[in-house]
Amino acid sequence: MEGTDRRRDLRRMKAVALALLLTAAIVYVVTELAGGDGWVGYVRAFAEAAMVGALADWFAVTALFRHPLGLPIPHTAIIPERKDQIGRSLGEFVETNFLTQEVLGDRLAHAEIGQRVGTWLADPDHADRAARAVNDVLAGAIEVLDDSEIQHGLERVVRRRIAATPVAPLVGKAIDLTIEGGHLQRLLDAALVGIGGFLDDNRGTLRRRLYDESPWWVPESVDDRVFEKIYEVVSRFIAEVSADPGHEIRRSVETRTSTLAERLRHDSAMLANGESLKEELLDHPDFRAWIDTMWLGVKQGIIDASRDPTSELSVQVASTLQQLGGRLATDPDLQGKVDDWLQRAVGYVADHYRSEVSDLIANTVERWDGEATAEKLELQVGRDLQFIRINGTLVGGLAGIAIHTAGQLL
Repeated sequence: MEGTDRRRDLRRMKAVALALLLTAAIVYVVTELAGGDGWVGYVRAFAEAAMVGALADWFAVTALFRHPLGLPIPHTAIIPERKDQIGRSLGEFVETNFLTQEVLGDRLAHAEIGQRVGTWLADPDHADRAARAVNDVLAGAIEVLDDSEIQHGLERVVRRRIAATPVAPLVGKAIDLTIEGGHLQRLLDAALVGIGGFLDDNRGTLRRRLYDESPWWVPESVDDRVFEKIYEVVSRFIAEVSADPGHEIRRSVETRTSTLAERLRHDSAMLANGESLKEELLDHPDFRAWIDTMWLGVKQGIIDASRDPTSELSVQVASTLQQLGGRLATDPDLQGKVDDWLQRAVGYVADHYRSEVSDLIANTVERWDGEATAEKLELQVGRDLQFIRINGTLVGGLAGIAIHTAGQLL
């Protein structure tokens, strides 16, 4: 739509300039046929010089974009034939005059970007929009990662970390913490309850096993009494141990467990067995499968959370950005740090990569078709250039009057 409007405006201004040229030509013809040197001479001089000025400026304006009248006159069609040099010069002009640390630094120094960004982020709606953008970037970055590379890297990190940690002393420390925290006694209580329940659930089975193992000549009534006595003694023993926190069995179990922990920390055989078991675990295919599953699960979890505006991740990101915005909007020191960092970052980019921008402009122009480039530029500036033709017509006419007047006076 904008291109259509520009094309229409360009045609209209060309028509105006051409109309002035034709008017000057008609006036010149009429005055030439009328003859005489009075006021007609001044009009004729004006029209003659106006035609010269109009034609000269038409040639100059047209020569920028194409060959006038299609004639291959030297130094015409400047833009189509020299667009590559123009593109390179334009890139160098931008690089030299705009992409400098001084120009950008001065602009940023007065922009107060830190305060503006803080004020914008302090608004909850803006913070939500920024959080969605951050989440989109996060999800996109994770999606393009090479899963195999991540999994291999994660496996190396986990293996290196596990390999550097002796297993046996770690288990010994865990046992010590279990004893110190009273967890061993609670574990023993649970074991006793389980043994009691096992005896109750399998009483009939145990009685039949005694019957099977008892000599054939022992009466069944004797077996019953023996079984009941053994069962009663075992049940009572379990109950006693369960009811007495200081029972010798409890102390014995704790002592033996502490001894095991001590051996795990210092016994060379236990240490070697622990390391051997660790290596076996690290080389097991299930370990690699666990690493793969862990990464894929984390990856999918982050992607799902990033795309869900109600997820804890999205809410936390928005809250963090809003809090940061509130601080940035009211803390001059933080604003100064952000502005200084931004100036240094932009300055670094300008110093090291401004030539890339220049090359981008030059290469982009080089890929353009010459005639298409001329047409694009003419649509952009052609309307204003027609004023050169109009002014050339009027100024030429006035110059003609001045020259004619001078001639009359001389």
